[in-house]
Amino acid sequence: MPKEPGVYFFLDKEHKILYVGKAKNLKQRVSSYFVHKTDLGEKTRLLVSKIKYIQTIQVTSEIESLLLEANLIKKYIPPYNVRFTDGKGYPFIRITTKNEYPAVCVSRKTNDPNSFYFGPYPNVGAMRLVLKTIRKIFPFQSAVNHGKRTCLYYHLGLCPCASASNSQEAKRSYKKTIRYIRTFLEGNVRKVVRDLEQERESLSIKELYEEAKDIQKKIDAITLITSPVHRPFEYETNPNLASDLRKKDLDSLQEELSRVGVFIKSLGRIECYDISNISGTNAVGSMIVFSNGEKNTSEYRRFKIRRADGPNDFAMMQEILQRRLKHAEWPFPDLLVVDGGKGQISSALKVLDKQHLSIPLIGLAKREEIIITSDFKEIKLPKDSDALHLVMRIRDEAHCFAIAYHRKLRSKSAIIGQ
Repeated sequence: MPKEPGVYFFLDKEHKILYVGKAKNLKQRVSSYFVHKTDLGEKTRLLVSKIKYIQTIQVTSEIESLLLEANLIKKYIPPYNVRFTDGKGYPFIRITTKNEYPAVCVSRKTNDPNSFYFGPYPNVGAMRLVLKTIRKIFPFQSAVNHGKRTCLYYHLGLCPCASASNSQEAKRSYKKTIRYIRTFLEGNVRKVVRDLEQERESLSIKELYEEAKDIQKKIDAITLITSPVHRPFEYETNPNLASDLRKKDLDSLQEELSRVGVFIKSLGRIECYDISNISGTNAVGSMIVFSNGEKNTSEYRRFKIRRADGPNDFAMMQEILQRRLKHAEWPFPDLLVVDGGKGQISSALKVLDKQHLSIPLIGLAKREEIIITSDFKEIKLPKDSDALHLVMRIRDEAHCFAIAYHRKLRSKSAIIGQ
């Protein structure tokens, strides 16, 4: 049984669906019903006693598992499901167009032809947090019929109250704001995420960890709500959709690399490395592994940097690669990815050359999101490129893994220093 997100079915001896559930980790969730039976409620114990067959559908994200779960519950109406059977619709973000000053609001219906709708969003809390984040960057009116006076949100810097001034300049400025919001909701969120990441790092340097944690929640919510979502019925008609999508990503990356002379027979194993530190203190490195386009967390490794001569990301990158390559028992990757540009690539090349190894190597420049090859050729791909999304997903995973270890060491240092 896969350890990935998905939906599971419990069926009785007649193959009738008793229950449909979702999980971040299918194997862990399903096994929990059978490992600690004494901890189950009476209704759940009765359900488990009737289970004769188990089926699963693997998906690519937690959002997709929730959407698919809701769709299947409404379709099959399993007797042991009590949620999502009331027909209540998922919320959408609605942007009106007919009124002179468009409003950005939440709606559970999509029956207005003069509005743009974005969604549906199964996680209401995440959706509202993203709307708050957008509003701090691009203040908007949330009332469909905004009054001619300034509102409370205006004084909080969250509403431009364009209708209150009614000037041509205010109209033009507000329409531009609406275009920005639409572009954001259509998926062009990298600039917003980069700004939030900079704010988070600044707060961390000032040791304002609670504030930094709040910023991270916003980043997580944006990532969650803008992840690509496939319609639930697609998984039902094609149970192998998740693996098909991963193959599509890998094929796209192979094709893009071959265009610039980097030929790779297979991308069965991709390793990515990242460094995390604050002014050289509690410096760590991460190594994450993607196998056939999927996260292989059992082979993730983390490194506590041993050098103590101040902040030097290039030297730190060399250290963790040298230490990784000493492990002959670990399979060599088909592709090596470093988080960074030419400097990080040069550092990795020195290690590979010293070891007389020829492993395809690329980097991903943080700001421009440009793939750079080992001979410093630049591959600038469109924002909707499957290849770019794959490399970004791998890079982000390495970054999160490194930050988690860095925070752990930093917390230990703070306790010891008290």
